Amino acid sequence: MSDAPAYGFDTLQIHAGAKPDPATGARQTPIYQTTGYVFRDADHAAALFNLQEVGFIYSRLTNPTVAVLQERLATLEGGVGAVCCSSGHAAQIMALFPLMAPGCNVIASTRLYGGTVTQFSQTIKRFGWSAKFVDTDDLAAVAAAIDENTRAVFCESIANPGGYVTDVRAIADLADAAGVPLIVDNTTATPYLCNPIAQGATLVVHSTTKYLTGNGTVTGGAVIDSGKFDWSASDKFPSLSAPEPAYHGLKFHETFGGLAFTFHGIAIGLRDLGMTMNPQAAHYTLMGVETLSLRMQRHCENAITVASWLEQDDRVDYVTYAGLESSPYYERAQKCFPKGTSGLFTFAVKGGYDACIKLVDSLEIFSHVANLGDTRSLIIHSASTTHRQLSPEQQEAAGAGANVVRISIGLEDSADLIRDLDQALTKACG
Repeated sequence: MSDAPAYGFDTLQIHAGAKPDPATGARQTPIYQTTGYVFRDADHAAALFNLQEVGFIYSRLTNPTVAVLQERLATLEGGVGAVCCSSGHAAQIMALFPLMAPGCNVIASTRLYGGTVTQFSQTIKRFGWSAKFVDTDDLAAVAAAIDENTRAVFCESIANPGGYVTDVRAIADLADAAGVPLIVDNTTATPYLCNPIAQGATLVVHSTTKYLTGNGTVTGGAVIDSGKFDWSASDKFPSLSAPEPAYHGLKFHETFGGLAFTFHGIAIGLRDLGMTMNPQAAHYTLMGVETLSLRMQRHCENAITVASWLEQDDRVDYVTYAGLESSPYYERAQKCFPKGTSGLFTFAVKGGYDACIKLVDSLEIFSHVANLGDTRSLIIHSASTTHRQLSPEQQEAAGAGANVVRISIGLEDSADLIRDLDQALTKACG
């Protein structure tokens, strides 16, 4: 689709990156279930391995099914390229890998998904990296936290679990002033509701497991590159600006320009970390993306209906949905997310921890699942599950206190969801 920028979102989510299979004429993107690809001749093989020609070598690096998904996600996010990988957590490491080195740090929002907090506060230490957690609503604190060893700022456009809305443009301005990239996790919002690159983000990451696939079948992740960052403006990013020994001194930014990060992610990130997305997962995600806009509209409609009902219920202390006029993020959400604020939010149950446990055990339509973005409505008590490894203070900062449950509103009849919550709250709160 050479004229892709002229097409609307609904068209691009179906067609971007895809065309009929040249061998068979198949209209749907086939699952290319193969590990290797035959080279035309020895010169062709050498050109591929030297990064002088783009093509397929081995499916740890590139695969035709995955390549279609990469182009589609890059198009929908307004980027120049994308790298798909095995999970959202893999995408986060893939995003940081070309930027970081021992002794370097990333500035991270305190309102991240609990697994991300654990990955950033514990696991990345094994690489010699560190994270500084800052409330991204406090712009002065973000600016103060950035130092000479900072290599990126990381936040979520709509935070999981609380549904908090980030002022991406304001954070992007701070990152730009410091000469470091802003990485935005756009999983909860999706490119249909939010375009972080248009608001100044350098990189966008996704857990494609969630709304993009939308049916709870496969895991996956993606890193989308804006192509706008000048990796050679300083000596902070030698992986992209300095000679690469594994490719005879090739400089990724000098050679590939705006696609430097994408090429590095494939040629080195996937080559050495091996966090590959399998072609069947890419196929399921492609099918999910085809209906993304329709699903997100329904997720948002159902979410505001259910959130409004919960807010009026005496058994509920508060609801965090940014689409509610009572939310402190309402005005920002109306400005930054005019199509809606997704289907994810939390609410606090009177009766605390024990009442939350009874609630999740009493629901019939909602599934007690550690996932979000499914067609089915899901619920989880984060303090006892996804955020269990965090301290009580970290749980509160992330919006996952002991009295809070997270719900991911699906595509069912909203009246049925309300009836299910009503009967479960009655059992939980007595």
